[in-house]
Amino acid sequence: MNPFTYSRAKDANQAVTAISGKPQGKFLGGGTNLIDLMKMGVEMPNELVDINRLPLGQIEELSNKGLRIGALARNSDVAEHELIKTRYPVLSQALLSGASPQLRNMATVGGNLLQRTRCYYFYDPAFPACNKRKPGSGCGAIEGYNRIHAILGQSEQCIATNPSDMCVALAALDAIVRVRGPIRERDIAFADFHRLPGDTPQRDTNLAADELIIAVDLPAISFATRSHYLKARDRASYAFALVSVAVALDLGLNRKINAARLALGGVAHKPWRANAAEKTLIGQEANEKTFRAAAEAELAPAKAYKYNSFKIELAKRAIIRALRTVAEMS
Repeated sequence: MNPFTYSRAKDANQAVTAISGKPQGKFLGGGTNLIDLMKMGVEMPNELVDINRLPLGQIEELSNKGLRIGALARNSDVAEHELIKTRYPVLSQALLSGASPQLRNMATVGGNLLQRTRCYYFYDPAFPACNKRKPGSGCGAIEGYNRIHAILGQSEQCIATNPSDMCVALAALDAIVRVRGPIRERDIAFADFHRLPGDTPQRDTNLAADELIIAVDLPAISFATRSHYLKARDRASYAFALVSVAVALDLGLNRKINAARLALGGVAHKPWRANAAEKTLIGQEANEKTFRAAAEAELAPAKAYKYNSFKIELAKRAIIRALRTVAEMS
């Protein structure tokens, strides 16, 4: 681990000031991902600013009937919060499907938003070719062992996937990320928060280096109560998703789909909003034929590699199963 300085911020403004002008600096919350990466030599910040004493752990109702989740709210607290469980069950389910209870007790919402990929090549500093870790060095996964890698939205520079469960649910819920920089606060639509790799795979998000996540807002969505998170993985627990699906449906008379929210995890460099599937679902009857058509539409542009071609069919089946589960809810 490289040498670094450590300071503890008393408020958000002090935290932002402490990190401003220091592109290698990092905010420290739960540290469940950052500290691991530092130990392995993947992340090498020269300064850590501890934000754990900031009053950013609240979960509160907004005037528009939405919810605001503070950036330092622990994953376990969010998952078990009564308003989350009743109004946004897909988020509670996604959080409970991730990591272990011990890690969920430490991990924060803000940190979860910033999780780095679990690509084997990214996690091994001894491996020379990783554009995400060392821009311009190549992508070892493209011709290497790519079983867990992307099938949508990838580029010739990177085929890594985003590992977060929480973020898949937030993508389906059209969450808003509230951030504070040295000059102003701003809101970032969730669809614009994470990035596809393109030619700059080293950049996971559109967050500036000196911006602090302060909260995540969930809009009021009446039909979010009819939602579900499905996660396909190698082990029943403590494993990242090969494919995951977050679904919410608004069903009207004769089981007609009035509105749909659907996002995928484990398939792209960012939580993947399934716009093609949603478009296919709207106005149709909630049945197996409709669900299959939505799955086929979403995976039509998918591109597989030597070891992950199974993901395309797995993603289709996961979409159909998740939609069926939600449609059958009373």
